[in-house]
Amino acid sequence: MNADFPGRWIGGVTLVVGPAVLCAGFLLRHLSTVTALTPQQQLWAEAQPFAAYGQLLGYTAEPALFALAYAVFTLGALLMFPAFIALAQRVGGGLAFWGATLLAAGLFARLYFAGADQTAFQLTEVIGLDQATNAIMKEYVDISYGPWLVPVWASVGQYAGSLLLAVAAWRSGLLGTARALMLLLAGGTWMGVLKSASIPDVLAAALLCVALVPLGVRILGNRPPASPGRPKALSW
Repeated sequence: MNADFPGRWIGGVTLVVGPAVLCAGFLLRHLSTVTALTPQQQLWAEAQPFAAYGQLLGYTAEPALFALAYAVFTLGALLMFPAFIALAQRVGGGLAFWGATLLAAGLFARLYFAGADQTAFQLTEVIGLDQATNAIMKEYVDISYGPWLVPVWASVGQYAGSLLLAVAAWRSGLLGTARALMLLLAGGTWMGVLKSASIPDVLAAALLCVALVPLGVRILGNRPPASPGRPKALSW
């Protein structure tokens, strides 16, 4: 990776804004489902084999709210690309760069899933909820896995990449044990098409803010990170 990219301003801003926007996306996706579906519809959706049933039903009830939620979520994923690269550069070393590369692959998978989400929602407006749901669920696995399984394999990068980057950041002393675990926990959030968000997802994204925003603020202030020291089992 070129040391000049993403640079101080892009790296610092995305480390601050990216996790916050992603967290807002998780929160909006959770609230949109709760708002759009009645208690009875929520029980019905929870009984289905895939969350897609409830998401499609919710979109037909509150299309503007769902569009906002999914758009903010996608924007958050986009912003996290330079943020993860900036983090890896601050950490340094092959382990961090491999972690950031795999995380970037996971973000690209999220963009594929976002396209599939949008297509599914628009299909309900063209042929109606029932026909759209039947058509989408009939091909749901192939839609979710993508051509040649490329998106689903790329999505694995989120889980592996967050582990590598968290370990590298901890070993370097840039992140203590607590914040490294926050980064790792955020990397465990779901991937896929027409997924619903839960309160634990929102909390995991909020912890990502706690882990990365202070680093972004330091970069924007042109201050060096806190002096890295020998990794400790219990540290911030």
